[in-house]
Amino acid sequence: MKTPGFWYRPEATPAARLLAPAGALYDLASRLRRALVKPQRAPVPVICVGNLVAGGAGKTPVALALARRLAEIGIAVHVLSRGHGGSLAGPVRVDRHSAAEVGDEPLLLARAAPAWISRDRPAGARAAAAAGAQLILMDDGFQNPSLAKDLSFLVVDGTSGFGNGRILPAGPLREHPEHGLARADALVIMGPDRAGIRVLAARHGPPGRLGLPALGARLVPSPEDAARLRGRKVLAFAGIGRPEKFFATLAELGAEIAGAVPYPDHHAYTPDEVMRLVETAQERGAVPVTTEKDLVRLPPEARPMVEALRVELVWDDPAAVDAVLEPVVRQVLRD
Repeated sequence: MKTPGFWYRPEATPAARLLAPAGALYDLASRLRRALVKPQRAPVPVICVGNLVAGGAGKTPVALALARRLAEIGIAVHVLSRGHGGSLAGPVRVDRHSAAEVGDEPLLLARAAPAWISRDRPAGARAAAAAGAQLILMDDGFQNPSLAKDLSFLVVDGTSGFGNGRILPAGPLREHPEHGLARADALVIMGPDRAGIRVLAARHGPPGRLGLPALGARLVPSPEDAARLRGRKVLAFAGIGRPEKFFATLAELGAEIAGAVPYPDHHAYTPDEVMRLVETAQERGAVPVTTEKDLVRLPPEARPMVEALRVELVWDDPAAVDAVLEPVVRQVLRD
């Protein structure tokens, strides 16, 4: 689905008020599930990268960056995902699969480390450990209580924060921030902190500890792609949590936006849709450009007709990230 505009309006819109009772039921069901389900312990440590909102925070780039960093340290890290949007239930190790089978995010994650999809998270963790994983990095699943986490990162967009502060479907929140912050070990703030996330991090945290480490990060276009697209006329399209962020990135690097076409998150493109985009771009003297995440969802025969903008995550303070990882890294290397 497309992200509703009222989710990120500060005022209480009629739609948000109308959906508030449904949000209360969603929150109650989520809290009951977390209270009643006993988490299973994986054979190896588990790091979770999650968020508190429905899409658009940037958790997959954070998971990619952490997977690469852990591999640099010498740890055999495997990534575990639910495989949202894919048809396979798993556990399955991502290999020559399509996005229709395993989802788009696991295909990107598999470039950094062995990746698994499993709707049953504990079963996926056991499969990864049996295949040689020393550590499991779970992309999403912060609200899923079935698998015990040794370390949890919460990713927050520094500009949009927690939107209107309401629970799904009245707002973007999967749970109230104070509840989530109490289970987290660190916050990753993506981009400038215009929503006051650092202040919130300083006030909340797990029981017995005041405050959470707040790690700054940002997504930057790859230098090669930025140079290639700067000054060019582009027809931008994206089916991600917040497509407008992608469109803004293209404008900021100096591309001329001839059109911006948003699609729902995880949208499965048909050949006809892609051909219409390509034809529209040709009519406007532009090149069609999308995200890497969207590119893997295009029909294979259509991908050569579309360009993708690659982005890289840059930490404000890499040493602070290593400090958060250090207890789990020490445990893995000791074992």
